[in-house]
Amino acid sequence: MTYETILVEREDAVGIVTLNRPKVLNALSVQLLTELIDALEELDRDPEVRAIALVGSDRAFAAGADIGEMADATSIDMLRNNQFAGLERIAHFVTPVVAGVSGYALGGGCELAMACDLIVASETATFGQPEINIGVIPGAGGTQRLTRAVGKALAMDMVLTGRSISAVEARDAGLVARITAPEAWREETLAVCRTIATKSPIALQIGREAVNAAFETTLAAGIMFERRAFHVLFSSDDKREGMTAFVEKRAPAFSGS
Repeated sequence: MTYETILVEREDAVGIVTLNRPKVLNALSVQLLTELIDALEELDRDPEVRAIALVGSDRAFAAGADIGEMADATSIDMLRNNQFAGLERIAHFVTPVVAGVSGYALGGGCELAMACDLIVASETATFGQPEINIGVIPGAGGTQRLTRAVGKALAMDMVLTGRSISAVEARDAGLVARITAPEAWREETLAVCRTIATKSPIALQIGREAVNAAFETTLAAGIMFERRAFHVLFSSDDKREGMTAFVEKRAPAFSGS
């Protein structure tokens, strides 16, 4: 399918989606979000794709929502459009999604990155929820995912003052998994995806579900979820292949079954 606001590529088992509205720093318009979720869901349905990279440009991952589209909107307009609801689908994908962030990841851009499974950031990356500066608050998971990632104190600071944080501060707070040199962020993002793509697809799916469950359950319930998920994997062909390959000192060939 041809898109106007994103680019979609495939590199072996890795799908690559690039936000492509450079003139407005990849502002998240309704069209972009619609195309993005459509493309991500198509890649997620493809059994040949085992990891997805979501990236922007050197200058910006996404500098926020398209404020021009929202300036005259009423609460009823926003309720009907509900344009950010699609981001919630990412958590239910089978395929892991890795955000590669360089430059600005602000407002909806920060929320989009946080909706992914992990974030690889350039040293130039800046994360923030500046919605308070235009009279609103984050509306695509910012107050919730940010608080769970970095804690109440820093989340309150960012949401109430609009302060942005650097890649280093974001990593130290738990928001970012890896930091790279400015020229290496895209390749590092793809390298992470290539590594993920070599693992068992069924183990990846269940592992994501188990980690995400930690945000939704008590410790006791989470431990039980993990234990049962661990047990389930012992009936998979990939478990047998993985353990056999380990004993035989060779690389496993996972089938996803």
